[in-house]
Amino acid sequence: MQLTEANIGETYIIQDIVTDDEELKSFLFSLGCYSGEPITVISHLKGGCVVSIKDGRYNIDKGIAGSILI
Repeated sequence: MQLTEANIGETYIIQDIVTDDEELKSFLFSLGCYSGEPITVISHLKGGCVVSIKDGRYNIDKGIAGSILI
């Protein structure tokens, strides 16, 4: 399922990043967002969601969240 469908407060394991945009993949990798890493949705916002990856919290838009499979 996509990250946009995740429940708030639950920790999931990232299965894959589905995009042809190499810049986006590189950006997500720099945040620690790659296959096998845990990710927690802190809250859903109108335009995206707030997630916790490793020791950081990030606000990502729906387009990016839709490319992260958990």
